[in-house]
Amino acid sequence: MLINNLLYNDKHYTIINDIEHETYYYFDYDVRSEEVNMAFQHLHIFYELLILLAPAASHLIDGIPYAIREGDIVCLAPSVMHKSIYYKGDPSKRIVIDFMFPLNRPDTQAAYREILQPFHEKVPIYRFDFEDRNRLYDLLNDIFRFSDSHSYYGTPADEFYIHTKFQEFLYTLYDLSKTPGANRYENDETYTSIEQKIYEISAYIHSHYSEDLTLNSLSEQFYISPSYLSREFKATTHFNLTAYIQETRIKNAQYLLSSSDEKIADVAERCGFTSFSQFNRTFNRISGMSPRAYRQAQLHLSRISSDPE
Repeated sequence: MLINNLLYNDKHYTIINDIEHETYYYFDYDVRSEEVNMAFQHLHIFYELLILLAPAASHLIDGIPYAIREGDIVCLAPSVMHKSIYYKGDPSKRIVIDFMFPLNRPDTQAAYREILQPFHEKVPIYRFDFEDRNRLYDLLNDIFRFSDSHSYYGTPADEFYIHTKFQEFLYTLYDLSKTPGANRYENDETYTSIEQKIYEISAYIHSHYSEDLTLNSLSEQFYISPSYLSREFKATTHFNLTAYIQETRIKNAQYLLSSSDEKIADVAERCGFTSFSQFNRTFNRISGMSPRAYRQAQLHLSRISSDPE
């Protein structure tokens, strides 16, 4: 089916390689509903691009909510904490594209750094007019048609076609992002003054989780009483402050355990834990397994093909 000139079929997907490879793609066309909203934000080692095909949703990026609507493109770099928030009602159609490139090769390093710049902007969300949006959609439709008519994994030549076409898509997105006035996205989420303050604090936690963060230190820094901060933080984020800090630290620890060979003790310290035993207890409680078991599980997952379900 066509949704505003973008080809879409529920549960259509295209996978090339898995996350153990330097080049990896997962195109996922599917629906999500309010019942499957994540409890907390997450992050991963690959780039991710989301195109919303529902009337409206919200997306948290490093603790700050952004209103998105049909056709908006959300670009997420590795290690950026985020989650989608879908509203009650009919399930929301969306396209998610996860991908990885060999970013350290001398012959392509500079080019990739440049065309991936839209993913690293402070607000990496893009809204284009009909003509510009269709330039991007035409390229995704080419990939959709090609993958729909070829085998599951395809030949190296098939994979090369998709890789080339998607790089053209990324370049077009990059070119539009640099064109004055082309990106028309504005965050029209409405906040009360205290909600704005809480989102400032949550964003601060995301960028300073390795430091000593406490209720008292944050209340002093942001000029708000500890009791009021505690109450309003829970009301706004649905997490108490200490739990939010711990979740943020553990999510970043999970990222480091799956993306690096750092010693577990060093990961604990980098993520703001002064006690290794406390790190182990908190990690077990949130992740359901020890840091070592988590690393081994992620290593195993990276060695098998991605599961489209």
